[in-house]
Amino acid sequence: MDWRGRRKSSNVDDRRGQPLRAGAGGGAGLLMLVRILPWLLRSKGGRALLLVGVVGFFGAQMLGIDLLQLTTGAGAPAQQVPVSAEDQELADFVAVVLADTEQTWQKIFAASGSRYEEPTLVLFTQRVASACGTASSAIGPFYCRADRKVYLDLTFFRDLDRQLGAPGDFAQAYVIAHEVGHHIQTLLGISQQVRARGQGKSAAEVNNLSVRQELQADCFAGLWGHSAKHYSDMLEPGDLEEALQAASAIGDDRLQKRGGGEVVPDSFTHGTSAQRVTWFRRGFDSGDFSQCDTFAAVI
Repeated sequence: MDWRGRRKSSNVDDRRGQPLRAGAGGGAGLLMLVRILPWLLRSKGGRALLLVGVVGFFGAQMLGIDLLQLTTGAGAPAQQVPVSAEDQELADFVAVVLADTEQTWQKIFAASGSRYEEPTLVLFTQRVASACGTASSAIGPFYCRADRKVYLDLTFFRDLDRQLGAPGDFAQAYVIAHEVGHHIQTLLGISQQVRARGQGKSAAEVNNLSVRQELQADCFAGLWGHSAKHYSDMLEPGDLEEALQAASAIGDDRLQKRGGGEVVPDSFTHGTSAQRVTWFRRGFDSGDFSQCDTFAAVI
């Protein structure tokens, strides 16, 4: 992506390097999962544990419809987390991508006579407090409806590359644009409607609504990608393939297979790899907001 030298968003709340409580609870995170991956894959019990961990991490929480409350320890000494030059460049990249999503959605909302309310993107290290609770970086990037903020630990981008096989800056940008897509759903009342429609329904029906909501966020990310290509002129050869690889890498079916377990469609919360690719491409190819109605479509 041709992103350097472009405008950065002023809506980035950088909390990296702030003192943290050593020994706080909330999980060891994806890095620890990766370190013990060989043992997990050799052991039958380990494979079951891996399935739970991977699906839990990338399924219900990774792209953040709802954030579960996590507890933190108390009374431990604080430690300062350093910010590397590599992380600072990533932070600059995130600010540029966020700024471009702002421009895209300002135009789309203006075309319908509305005003776009920009979200804040919070950068954090290891743990963060949000209006949805205290979260470990093990949850991955997420959007909190309660405070209308996107939360991101930059180490996720390295895991996306090294552990999930989805490298590249446009793959990273897709993740950001997807979370912004959840913000759009909140502004338009879609998230609230999904929550209401799920009341009293079976787990399978609630999961189906979740899949449709996530696929719509993928389509919204594609709308931004369309704008980045045709209006911002940010895309370079190979960028689209990076985003499609990322969308495929985090499909529910692929994650369940990676965990060594059985693929269970009724348990899907984000959609299959093919569905995620399809809906991102629909937004990317059309640039048409009306093409993103996943709730009326056959998926």
